[in-house]
Parts: sequence; C-alpha cells; structure tokens
Amino acid sequence: MRREGSPFQGMSTVFVKELADHISSVRMLMLQLLIVFTALAALYEAINSLRQNTAEDPFLLLRLFTIDQAPLPSFVAILGFLIPLMAIGLGFDAVNGEHNRRTLSRILAQPIYRDALLMGKFLAALATIGISLAALWLLVIGLGLIFLGVPPGSEEVARSLVFLVVAIFYAGVWLSLAMLLSTVFRSAATAALVSLGIWLFLTILWPMLAPALAQVVAPPDPRYALLGLNDPATTVWAQELLRLSPNDLFEEAMLAVLSPTTRSLGPVFLDQLRGAVIGAPLPFGESVMLAWPQTVGLIAGTIILFVFSYVLFQRQEVRA
Repeated sequence: MRREGSPFQGMSTVFVKELADHISSVRMLMLQLLIVFTALAALYEAINSLRQNTAEDPFLLLRLFTIDQAPLPSFVAILGFLIPLMAIGLGFDAVNGEHNRRTLSRILAQPIYRDALLMGKFLAALATIGISLAALWLLVIGLGLIFLGVPPGSEEVARSLVFLVVAIFYAGVWLSLAMLLSTVFRSAATAALVSLGIWLFLTILWPMLAPALAQVVAPPDPRYALLGLNDPATTVWAQELLRLSPNDLFEEAMLAVLSPTTRSLGPVFLDQLRGAVIGAPLPFGESVMLAWPQTVGLIAGTIILFVFSYVLFQRQEVRA
C-alpha cells in the first residue's frame, strides 16, 4: 500500500502534545529540581571562590562553568553527570509506554505515520531538555551579573552559547539510546535499568577499562618506561577508546570551548608548540574548531541510535 502525503504528517501534533506532557509532568519537575539545586550549590562555591580572587580575568563568566571547589565538582562536570539522567528519564518509556497503555494502535489509526510519531516524540523530549538547559544557562548569566558585578564580553557569551548547543547534542545521544531501548524492550522498567546500566558503564567503568585495553592493543615500549615517559602510541589508543563514551566527548568539547587557553585535546608534540605563546587564549573560532570533532561525534551518535530505533519501530507489529 502506497502512502499518501508527507511521511511526517501529524508530527507537529505529536510534538506539541508530548512537549506539553513533559513540561507539566511530575517526573520532569523532579529532574529539573535535582539539576537546579545541585548546579546552584556548585555555582555558590564558584562565585565565592571568584569573589575572593581580585586578579583581573578576561573570562570571568566562563570560570563559573569550569571552576571546582571541594567537595563539589564544577558546574560542567555536574551537568555531564545529570544530563544523561534527564534524557533517560524522558525517553525510556517513549514507545513501550504506548504499548503498555494500548494506545499505540489508536494513535497510528489516525492520519499519523510511524515516522511522525517517533520523530515527534524525540523532538519534543529534546526541546524539553533544551528549554531546561537554556533556563539554567540564563540563571548562570544572571547570577554572574548579580554577584560578580562584571558584565560578560561578547566572546564569553558566544562561548557559553556554544556550551549550550553542545550540551543539547550531548543530551540527544542519551535520549536516542533511551528511545532505542524503549523500542527494543516492552517493559519500561527493563528499558530504564538497561539505559542506566549503560550510562554507569560508560561514565564510571569505561575510563578505567580503556587504558588497560590500550596497553593490550598497543603494548608500551619499555624504553619509555625507563625514561619515566608514556608511550605515545599507547596514549593515543587510550584516548581514542575513551572517546567511545559520550561523556568523554562532552568533557573534551567543554574543555576546548570554556577554557580558552586549551590548545590541544590530545598529546602535544614540540612542533605544535612552535611559535605559540604559552598561556595565551585561543581565538573563539579556533576553540570551536578544536571542539568540532567531538561535537560531530555526539551528533553522529544521536543520528545512528535514532536510526536504529526507527528501523526497529518500523518493523514492529502493532496490536490493539
């Protein structure tokens, strides 16, 4: 049977309905409160630390995102930990929830194709996360103006906007993963547990396993060990394996964008330092280009995972 009209017919209806459900849900309210209160605690410590520092800093606003004060990590580190929780919380029952409520066949009986349903749910959840992160970004800007009393420069605002965009792409990876598992498993609890398990593995265990695997793939040369140095080949392999984790890609992109003095995200060789002024900040465009491969990796991960969930959803049988 040949379909008529656009394959995304009805997507706007699904998008508006899902967006309204997410914003008004108790689940989203609890996730937002968790992120806001934790982020405010990190910002409070960062502001106190910056107010005691009387030295002039051209990137004072960016320090709010990156400075850490024991026992709390930095604002960016907290978001890197909590954004996946928000994305998984919005996506783990996107498809199987409709199955369990026996509403999927009724929805698809309307002039709404599966393409539009899945895309509408994904975009609505991503828009919800984007709205929350934008509000949090405005909160950081406002608190910086109130308590530091220094208006941010145009480059600071531009870098912080790039941070916001990359954070949304980072959330998109975990949202796509949660929706994929929601398509694979009919039980919402199973999809949530598997999503959280993958998140914990990639965030906590993978950084410990990647260096060990790198030594197996590229055993270090004993001559470097005698000199007290790391084998460059082993180091490169460890870094590439670490980049299989979205958390590592997000951290590297944030390091390049929010720390203007960062000149490289990998091993630095002497020819790269030739002619460079140590400690001088990179221009905004070069910092963005430095973070571009990591950003593309996050976008590619989002697309690949969503395509898998799309193919599986198209092949599923829908019963009343």
